[in-house]
Amino acid sequence: MALIVQKYGGTSVGSIERIKAVAERVARARDRGDQLVVVVSAMAGETNRLLDLAGRLSDTPHPREADALVATGEQVSAALMAIRLQALGYPALSLLGYQLRITTDSRHGAAKIKAIDRDRISQALEDGRIVVVAGFQGVNPAGDITTLGRGASDLTAVALAAVLNAAACEIYTDVDGVYTADPNICPRARRLERISYDEMLEMAGLGAKVLQLRSVELARRFNVPLVVKSSFSEDTRGTWVGQEDRAMENVLVSGVTLDQNQSKITLTGVEDRPGLAARIFGPIAESGIVVDMIIQNAGADGRADLTFTVPRADLRRALELVRAVAGEIGAAGVRHEDQVAKVSIVGVGMRTHAGVAATMFKVLAAEGINIEMIATSEIKVSVVVNAKYGELAMRALHDAFLGENPALNEG
Repeated sequence: MALIVQKYGGTSVGSIERIKAVAERVARARDRGDQLVVVVSAMAGETNRLLDLAGRLSDTPHPREADALVATGEQVSAALMAIRLQALGYPALSLLGYQLRITTDSRHGAAKIKAIDRDRISQALEDGRIVVVAGFQGVNPAGDITTLGRGASDLTAVALAAVLNAAACEIYTDVDGVYTADPNICPRARRLERISYDEMLEMAGLGAKVLQLRSVELARRFNVPLVVKSSFSEDTRGTWVGQEDRAMENVLVSGVTLDQNQSKITLTGVEDRPGLAARIFGPIAESGIVVDMIIQNAGADGRADLTFTVPRADLRRALELVRAVAGEIGAAGVRHEDQVAKVSIVGVGMRTHAGVAATMFKVLAAEGINIEMIATSEIKVSVVVNAKYGELAMRALHDAFLGENPALNEG
């Protein structure tokens, strides 16, 4: 008998019909003899609906009350799933974050898990029950409901799989695995059978939305085997996410990602001396804005231009902070551009093979696409381009590295 943690996203439980379908899938797994912990998200659109209600009452709802409100979405899904399983004749028990004692810190809306008390869930499993857990939520030391961030039901599932030493954590969504690119943009994209934790981390951080970034980080830390499957299909293959192997290293590029939610800010005429970068980026970090790519171009006159990217949703706040600092440090000016996109290639094979970046640049040049910024790591190369060329760049790179001609992607 294997212990399996299954997670079902909002589209998978988006209606009564979908809940019935998922319950039948869970029942079949139980019939195979598996012990099951089922983590559910709120029904599709429910979290946004609840936040909209709060927004009608206050421009700035208190984070504590917002968490108490949105956590009810997962509570509804968990209870409905348990009710349906019971109706099918399977003993089921729904549990909320505070009932499980998923203890977190007190950062409402983006809480971090500190500990999980496994006693109650272990006892329920020993009693032969299917445990249905409300994802996305926990409780702080004061007893207040907290939420873990958007999309964090994945994180709940991986954390439970880690603490319960589950054989696997199955993530069910509306796609049948991780693809080499977004199939909506690249018709030739194909499903990957396996991908490493590191590759999945890069892809999740670069715009791929199949798995939540923090859940992959946790899975890698505790070596939790992940598999992404579709709840809308009977295809059981999916994509396995785990430790890299030699076969993965033989493939230069595993995937191409596109992030169209980026903005670019440039400080011109910044004095080139120690300490100014800290002055610029300190307030941005304190405000919780994530800075991605940074490039500094030093001039002959002892001054430099400093360019960096931030999420488009944070552009206004970032500009306010940067303009304030620019005046303090005597920068010549501040420019910004919100029509940019980040295109990236990812693959563990890049660690041992040279020339991948050069090939990427040649492909983009052949399409007449100008590169505005470049960033690299051991297993990825990212470029910023004008937003209108983002999808073209993605398709061109996918065709070059992952299309019908495999020559560019063989180690």
